[in-house]
Amino acid sequence: MAAAACVPVRVCHQEIVKFDLEIKAAVQDIRDCPGPLSALTELNAAVKEKFRHLRGRIQELEQMAKEQDKESEKQALLREVENHKKQMLSNQAAWRKANLACKIAIDNSEKDQLLQGRDSLRQRKTTKESLAESASNITESLMGISRMMSQQVQQSEEAVQTLANSSRTILEANEEFKSMSGTIQLGRKLITKYNRRELTDKLLIFLALALFLATVLYILKKRLFPFL
Repeated sequence: MAAAACVPVRVCHQEIVKFDLEIKAAVQDIRDCPGPLSALTELNAAVKEKFRHLRGRIQELEQMAKEQDKESEKQALLREVENHKKQMLSNQAAWRKANLACKIAIDNSEKDQLLQGRDSLRQRKTTKESLAESASNITESLMGISRMMSQQVQQSEEAVQTLANSSRTILEANEEFKSMSGTIQLGRKLITKYNRRELTDKLLIFLALALFLATVLYILKKRLFPFL
């Protein structure tokens, strides 16, 4: 495929990594969730949505791999797809374990709250406030991760543009070098031709001078020594 097609593959890979990190963070939130069940339900809904996005990106990457012209690139991308699928299955297993642990913890907590009476009511209120604060902190953390991944994508695009500009500059310099080489070769030919012409001119001058001297000597001979 063309070089420009590498950009969607890179972006797809970055989004897969982003969703994988977000799922791991969400699974940890479920594992640490103190309850109630409604809060756990909301967290699970968010995780399901992230898995849906992750599965879609993996399928897109797999389709891109199948469209590769080079077999080596195709196989390399397919290996990445397989690794992402394994990681997704691992996250799903961790998600189920976290749900089980959280539900057990919530059940135990509710039993304790029933035994504590009015103290349990105050504890439940504190738990809700803590859950709201935790959800707010998680949201801010996810927003920070999203901004970081967006910056990485932008930096990748700028790097690709810089490489493209550098390639054009190198090509232009190469063309200028070829043009200068032609000019230098032409100048060399002209200098060689000039040197040859100069040598010919010197030879002609020398022959003319010799002819002139011979003529002068002949005239002098005839006038001074007519009897010879």
